[in-house]
Amino acid sequence: MSIGKRDVFVIFEVREFTREPTYGTKVEGGWVKASDAWAEVQDVLPSRSENIDQNVNIQRRPARIRVDYFDGIDVTSSMRIDIDGRKLRIVAGPAEKGHRKEWEMMAEELSAEGHDP
Repeated sequence: MSIGKRDVFVIFEVREFTREPTYGTKVEGGWVKASDAWAEVQDVLPSRSENIDQNVNIQRRPARIRVDYFDGIDVTSSMRIDIDGRKLRIVAGPAEKGHRKEWEMMAEELSAEGHDP
């Protein structure tokens, strides 16, 4: 992979959790930055990416994302990726390509649009 193709700056975010003071249970918080990297982002061409579910049109915008392997952080499927305000969830991978050379993952942005009956 050519380093010149890594032309999109992405931010990996993780869900923040806090403890409820009375019972000590985990409370889901917001998303916080875990790391960032330059990436190659390839949007997957549209095909049958739209589904109709009970009068709601759900469109998935998948993308293949490749980043150089970097130490100090593990990219996991529980993270999400911010690409210029576009929030994507990791749906496949990350898979390590080569021995500590690069990570590749599939991510998708979900959008829902209601339709009047």
